Parts: sequence; C-alpha cells; structure tokens
Amino acid sequence: MLFSSTEFIFAFFPIVFFGYYLIANRIGAVVSRSFLVAASLFFYAWWKPIYLPLILASIAVNYLIGRQLVSGPKDSIKKNKTMLIVGICFNLGLLGYFKYSWFIVETVAIVTGSGFRIEPLLLPLAISFFTFQQIAFLTDAYAGKVKDFRFSTYALFVSFFPQLIAGPIVHHSEMMPQFEANRRKWPAWENLQQGLQIFIIGLAKKLVIADTLAVYADQGWSDVSQLSFWGAWATSLCYTFQLYFDFSGYSDMAIGCAKAFGINLPINFNSPYKARNIQDFWARWHMTLSRWLRDYLYIPLGGNRKGEARTYRNLFIVFLLGGIWHGAGWTFIVWGVLHGVGSMFFRVWQKMKMPMPSVVAWLITFIYAHIGWVFFRAPNVSEGWSMLKRLFAVDVGISLQSLIRWCESFVDGEWLLRQGGGYFPTHVGVYLIVTAAVAFFAKNSIELAIKSKPRRPVLSGIFYAFVAFVSLIISIRATESPFLYFNF
Repeated sequence: MLFSSTEFIFAFFPIVFFGYYLIANRIGAVVSRSFLVAASLFFYAWWKPIYLPLILASIAVNYLIGRQLVSGPKDSIKKNKTMLIVGICFNLGLLGYFKYSWFIVETVAIVTGSGFRIEPLLLPLAISFFTFQQIAFLTDAYAGKVKDFRFSTYALFVSFFPQLIAGPIVHHSEMMPQFEANRRKWPAWENLQQGLQIFIIGLAKKLVIADTLAVYADQGWSDVSQLSFWGAWATSLCYTFQLYFDFSGYSDMAIGCAKAFGINLPINFNSPYKARNIQDFWARWHMTLSRWLRDYLYIPLGGNRKGEARTYRNLFIVFLLGGIWHGAGWTFIVWGVLHGVGSMFFRVWQKMKMPMPSVVAWLITFIYAHIGWVFFRAPNVSEGWSMLKRLFAVDVGISLQSLIRWCESFVDGEWLLRQGGGYFPTHVGVYLIVTAAVAFFAKNSIELAIKSKPRRPVLSGIFYAFVAFVSLIISIRATESPFLYFNF
C-alpha cells in the first residue's frame, strides 16, 4: 500500500487514526498500541501476504533474544555474547538469503565458469530497514543500554507502519519510550495539523515532482547508447532529482503520519543538494542511515581514534558496506566506493587547509553526487560507464553545431534528446530548472512545517488542502508508481 494511493489516504489512515484514539479513549493505551501493531502488520501484508510470517518471525526471535540480554544474569558475559552473535547472525542470515544469495551465486558462477544458477528471490519489503533496526537494538541490549520493555512496545517499534517500509531507520531509544509515554485519549490538534502539513508536502514531492521526472528519466535510460550530450545530462539530472524528491517525499509522509499519532520520527533529509562537501552531503542525505553506519560500524571499527591509515580504511569500509546495503549488484558497490573515495579525499583536503569558494565547493559536491547516482540508477556497470562517457566526452555531441541545434529545437517547442532525432517537450527542460531551483534554494519541509509556525493558520490550511487536491488529481490520472527505496 502506497502512502500516495487513494486507499491509504481515504480508507486505511482515517480508519486506523480514529480507531486508535477511540480504543485509547474507551479501553486504554495498551490495547490501542496493540491495535496499531495489528494495523501496521495489515499494512505490511497488503503488498505480499506471503511475507507476513517473515516479519512476525523476525520480531519474535529478536524479542526473545532481547529479553534474554536485558533480563538475563549480568555476570554471564559469555552467554550473553553468544546470544548477541546468534541474534546478529539470524538477522544477517535473513537479509543475506533474500537479498544477496542470487548475486553471490551469480558472481561465483562467473568467476569459476560454473553453470550453476538460481532464480532471484522476490525481495521482501522493508527487510533492509527492520534488520538494521533490530541489530542495533540487540547490540544496545547487550551493552546494557536497553531497559525492560513490553512485547507490544517492541513489536510496534519494529512494525510501526509510517516508517516500516522505507524508513527513517529509527532507534529504540527514541521510539520505545515515546510509545510507552503516549497515552493521549484524544488527538492533539497541533500534532494533527503539523503532521498533515508535512504529509502533504511529501505527497506533492512524490506525485507532482518525482513521478513526473520518472517518466523522462526512464525514457532516457531505456537506450543510453542513443543519447546525445544534452540528452545524457537531461536524463541523469531527471533521475538525480527524481530520487531525492521521491525518497525525501516518502520520509516526509512517514514523519507526517507519525506526527498525527503524537510520535516524532527522526528527520531523514536536510536539503542534501545544498551540501558543500561530501561529508556534509551525508550529514544531510538519509541521515538515519548515516547515523546507523557511524554508531554501529564506523565507531566499532575504531573511527578516527587509531591513526590516519585506519581512519581511511574505516571510511572506505563504511561506504562500501553502505553501497552493498542498498542493493545486490556491482553498480551499488561502485557507488559505495565512489563515496568512500570521495570522503577520504575530503579528509585529505581538510588536512591541507586549502579553503575553497563556497559556490565552487557546492558545485563540485553536487556533480560528484550526481556521478554517483548514474551508477546507482544504471542496470549494470557497463551502462553506467556509457552514460558517464556521454556526460563528459567532448566527441559525443558538445559541439557548437549541436548547441545551436538544441537551442533551435527548444525554441520550436521540442527538446533534443537523442543523436538520431528523438525529442522531449520543451516544458521538461523548464520543469528541470524549476525543480533544481526548489532543491537548491527553497526551504525544506521541516523548515516549512516545524521550525516556522504559520501566522495565518486558516490560509495555511487552505493552501495545503489545495496542494493535496492537485496532488491527488495527478495521482488519479497517473499510473501507480512505487517509491524507489522500496527496492532497497
């Protein structure tokens, strides 16, 4: 079930929202919490009911191991460590089997020349997200950072439908206490208003911007070999902005849904395309993943505490594994390596103490991130490299004659895309310019909805209602477009 679908907006969410508070008012917080768990599992099973037992088993096993780590004898360090290892292996085993088994077998077959093959498995929704959340939980439970907890609270921490499918990757210390403390019998008007505002901003990002760009990104990527220089930049930029507005739109809708229930999810995006270095980019992009990688991988590896060489090694490992987390394929490995190398180079640059003009630093960072997205989107490394050559090779079409031809086609109402003649409507070029201006200069959703309260709440409500109406009209007219991060 998509956040942007009519069944979610007009059926699932209203029923769950009013049902939750009705039960809280008439029966109590524990039962309303259990109702929210059941609703979240229904939400998960809507896509593929066959995978419902998978998440139930994951919750049950991790809960039992977590209980043992929290309530077991503290002097039994060896036993607790064994339980932790079992729990981590269980989680990584599920993730490895469903997400990476085909890729591993295929790679081994290519290297060895073996004819053995297996069919790719259908990736269960959210497995990358709820796996990371529970590994962090078990690790903290072993370290004594988790207090006693109820099963309903833990199950809701894992399955809470706003963040279940594609994050943000939440931490138990910020979520489980909220679930326990949230005993409101009636919804708070301020939470509901703020939550709906954030949700509607995310809805507009997804339907008005991301899904529009997706059509042209997919069209260009369908045959990279025929793209002109201008077509390559148009296609790759369409995807760069599609990915950002798609995933940040999802995160906004997740934060907005949770806010309506009085639950604060962590911010996941903070205008990443405004970043002025690669470190700043990762402090703004998918912030909860960056936090997880820092706390449960980079710091345990030693962080920057054991000399420069190991610091660079740790940075490289973190980004390599971050790339692999996103998908089973060499394109994701290349993407992770690019960001690892970029982070290492930035650290070297910092050591050199050579300041760079802000505009230059921003442009280099954006173009570098953009190059990374080429491999993130490419079906294989060869296609990614082919796109890269068209972006930067002079002989592909960046001649004065091609520039004049492109300008003529733009004025005539068509936008040159392919070397052999294909065109896009002119409005796509204008749309890209407007989209880029929003990403580079506009306030983000958190700044609009949380950090600044509207002076005229009635007019603000009318504005957001209008945006929601336009977005829904587009949704009804468009084909169903899943969120990109559902694939990861």
